Amino acid sequence: IVEIRSVRVGVVAIRAVHTGFYLAMNKQGRLYGSVGRTLPPGRDQIGNGYNTDASLRWRHRGRSMFLSLNSKGRPQRGGKTRRQHPSTHFLPMLIS
Repeated sequence: IVEIRSVRVGVVAIRAVHTGFYLAMNKQGRLYGSVGRTLPPGRDQIGNGYNTDASLRWRHRGRSMFLSLNSKGRPQRGGKTRRQHPSTHFLPMLIS
């Protein structure tokens, strides 16, 4: 379970509820957990009812690097992702 917090318009920070770590992406496009929100959060875009999240800081060959999970639920490297890929589309759910 992750918590998505709005930092400013179109920019979000994603935090794991259980561990308290923030989701971050390094220069190579690998995802990792950060204790503090020291790195710029991700850019959130909504299209066709789905959310896509991209790194604000890093780009790969001029293209945005998106948060993406493969068919086994493991994160993919940001350089291999595109906004159109179904693996980058997420549906947020409210949990109370």
